[in-house]
Amino acid sequence: MLQTLAPPSTVVLVDDDAALRTALKFALEIEGFVVETWESGEELLASDLPTDHACLVLDYNLTGINGLTALAELRRRDVQLPALLITSHPRPAVRQAAADMHARIVEKPLLGDALVGEIRDALATTDA
Repeated sequence: MLQTLAPPSTVVLVDDDAALRTALKFALEIEGFVVETWESGEELLASDLPTDHACLVLDYNLTGINGLTALAELRRRDVQLPALLITSHPRPAVRQAAADMHARIVEKPLLGDALVGEIRDALATTDA
């Protein structure tokens, strides 16, 4: 019986810290993901996004519009990809806004494989 392999999932990564963006891209590619990177929420909003088998990973503290504002605009455009918001010490209002947009929060510092685990879980929940 011929088994078809699922296409690799895409991670859409938005972070204005070039060193962190490069390191995360490398680490996620080693895990088998296709990684698209953007420096700002504005660049993300101007891009063509994958429609399935993809997960958004947005830093909250971006130059320009923050990650939560970018996600709110994507949700307004009916982009329903699973989303993770990475941040340090999120305030209750940020936690609630993220939850309202069905986004998980992954707190910095990003230790071990916590981000990879959250991405895989978000993708599995969406694809199920």
